Amino acid sequence: MDLSVIAAGIAVLSGIGAGIGIGIATGKATESIARQPEAAGKIQSALILGAGLSEATAIYGLIVAIMLIVIK
Repeated sequence: MDLSVIAAGIAVLSGIGAGIGIGIATGKATESIARQPEAAGKIQSALILGAGLSEATAIYGLIVAIMLIVIK
């Protein structure tokens, strides 16, 4: 088995961390909005920014995995 395939599998694992992080952040944002509905706009904008940055790391991991498989 080629080591680049194993490396690609490890690179894709960054998506798991991103999914867990976004899930926790969404839960906390929902709790915060339930406690302070008047701050919903600020909480939502911070959540979207954080989720976008977290998702970007997962996309980078996917791109690295694809590059490792295609470019041997």
